[in-house]
Amino acid sequence: MKLNAEVQESRHDGLRWAVVVSLIVVAVVGNSYFADQALLYRVLGVVAVCAAAAGVAITTTKGRNLLELARNARKEIQRVVWPTRQETIQTTAIVMVAVLVVGLMLWLIDTLLGWAMSGVIG
Repeated sequence: MKLNAEVQESRHDGLRWAVVVSLIVVAVVGNSYFADQALLYRVLGVVAVCAAAAGVAITTTKGRNLLELARNARKEIQRVVWPTRQETIQTTAIVMVAVLVVGLMLWLIDTLLGWAMSGVIG
């Protein structure tokens, strides 16, 4: 029974995506049409129409999947063990020293090759 409901919903997804695209087109065209109005009102109108488009998009199968992905990502971020301030400072210092050493080595190689080529060319 659930499979039939999913097929029925996915059949209407094309229509829902058409509504989403139409709303976005309305926002763009409306913003151009009302160019003589204050910027604040145009921005609020575009935000409202885009929020409506997002609301319609979430009702589609892909929209629900995206919402589920966002929920799972939020749960995963809460499980991350973030480094302490001291660990962050130490790691940053190590990276900066490594970049400095590699930069000096590349400068030295470039200088030596430049001198060698000047000696060959004359």
